[in-house]
Amino acid sequence: MWEYTSVSIAATGFWVGGNLDMDRFQQMLTEHGRQGWELVSAFDTNQASGATRSVILVFKRPVR
Repeated sequence: MWEYTSVSIAATGFWVGGNLDMDRFQQMLTEHGRQGWELVSAFDTNQASGATRSVILVFKRPVR
């Protein structure tokens, strides 16, 4: 049996859009990994003109 959690990371940039703070992104992945979470999916959400608004990370781990 699994439990799941998700995290949203905002993308920045007015004209370009889709820029992620890669240090924050890496820290988020590492912290969840330390807590026993495994990344199972990542996808973006779009705003006008196809620019990325945010990236959603989905994690799972065995129910404790």
